[in-house]
This record gives sequence, structure tokens and C-alpha cells, in this order.
Amino acid sequence: MVGTPQTDRPDPATEAFLAHRNLLFTVAYEMLGSAADAEDALQETWLRWAGVDLETVRDQRAYLVRITTRQALTRLRTLGRRKESYVGPWLPEPLLTAPDIAEDVALADSVSMAMLLVLETLAPTERAVFVLREVFDLGYDEIAEAVDKSPAAVRQIAHRARAHVAARRPRQPVSPAETRGALDAFQRAVETGDIQGLLDILAPDVVLLGDGGGIKQAVPRPILGADKVARLLAGGWGKIPGSTSWRPTQVNGHPALVVQLDGELDSVVALRIDGGLITGIYAVRNPEKLSHMDRETTLSR
Repeated sequence: MVGTPQTDRPDPATEAFLAHRNLLFTVAYEMLGSAADAEDALQETWLRWAGVDLETVRDQRAYLVRITTRQALTRLRTLGRRKESYVGPWLPEPLLTAPDIAEDVALADSVSMAMLLVLETLAPTERAVFVLREVFDLGYDEIAEAVDKSPAAVRQIAHRARAHVAARRPRQPVSPAETRGALDAFQRAVETGDIQGLLDILAPDVVLLGDGGGIKQAVPRPILGADKVARLLAGGWGKIPGSTSWRPTQVNGHPALVVQLDGELDSVVALRIDGGLITGIYAVRNPEKLSHMDRETTLSR
């Protein structure tokens, strides 16, 4: 009697989950703006998926996205309560991403720090509908099942969310080359304390947000206006005790800067650019939000 050959292939449920894991993480991250919370949502998704009778599942991808969306919605409401007691401005958790994500312009735009902050202004269900429709191109029927609304209601929510985002997103697409150019000019000016160099690249209504989470020192409230931001930047980082270095990298699908202090990761700085000028500067110093900067995160849709 010939023995049955042993294989290392996972069981069908595990195989399906692993096949869609990067997609599911991206869905959860875009809804939550937090990699740690997205990982928790995926853990809950797996626990529920493991108990599903696969014979009853017509479309495994859609089913998994539905579970993940519901888990993320639950966490999004909890996260909203946590943000109310957060010390200082709250910024999304930055991700070190592979350069090839920039080739998918729509995905890179949707996970940029600037867009995630725009998505923060949506209500939880609006955010879920916008992400699933505009980023992942799910049908209204599929989205309706995920958010427990009728397809007609989902269409109305999608229309409202699109208008809300359109009014707040960058006015025109910015090429990676333009972003790198602005980033290089910004880096040179900050490193040399060149106030005029900063004024040349900052928009008059630029806003600087710093997220220290009450753990690291950061600006306690938004700093508005080119003059105030330029003076703070020219004097701020240059006065941090120790050896400070700036390194260009790829964060959330876009060029950004990593700040190292005495060889240790101190901050991640991302920019929003409109019309060739920097309109937003987002500096994340909270060490609890920098744990995904030591390895590339694969995002997909």
C-alpha cells in the first residue's frame, strides 16, 4: 500500500487568509490609520474566518473583506474615544513601504499621511464606504453587506464621502519627482537653519503637526503660517541635544524623511504638497508609532 505523500501546504482556510492578508491589512490600515490596530483587526478576522464553513462561501475575498471591515469599524469607534484623551495632535502611524507602491498611484495616494488625515474627518461608516468603494472598487452590494446598510444608503454615503474628501484632499496630483524636490529643499533648509530657504518652499498657510503622544516632546498644538513654522524648524531640530541626521526614505508610498538622533530613530517627517509648496508637515515622534519603520510593509488592493 502506497502511503499518502505529506505536504507542507496549509489547510484551505489558512491558505485563503494568507493569500489575501496584505489586502486585508491595507483595508484595515486605511480605515484605522494605525498599523497596530490593523494587526489586531486581522487577528479577529482570522479567528472568525477559521470557524466559517468554506463550502458556504461563494467569494472568499469578498467574505474576508467583509469580516475585516466589521472588525475595523468596531475598532474605529473605540479608537475615536482613545483619541479624545490623546496628548497633543494625533497623527497616523507611518509605514516603511517598498518603492514599487508608488507605481499604483491610487493606492499610494490613499495611504499617504495627508489622505489618512483627510479620512480622519469622516464618520466611521463614511470612511469604510469611501475606502471600499474608491480605493478597492467594491460594488455597492458588497459594501452594503460589510457595513450593514442597504445598497441605496451606501450610494448616498459614498456620494457624501467623495464630496467631503474632494474638498479637503490636495488640489492636484503631485509627482514623486516634485515631492522629492520639495523634500530635498526642505531637508537642506532645516539642516542648515536657513529660514529664507524654508520660506521659499513653505505655503503661506502651511500647518505643522507633531505627534509625541505624551512620551516624546512635540508641539502641543498645530503651528500655522510659514513664518512661525520656518522659525520653529530652523531653531527646533538644530537645538536637539546630540547628533542629528536626516535620511530620505519611502513612507506610506511617498518620499519622506527619517530623523535619527545619536544613531537611533527619533522621528518620521512626511509632507503634504500643493502647487509646488509644502502645505502640511507631519512629524511623528511617539515611539509607539514607529515600530513599523524597521521593516517594509507590503500594501495591496
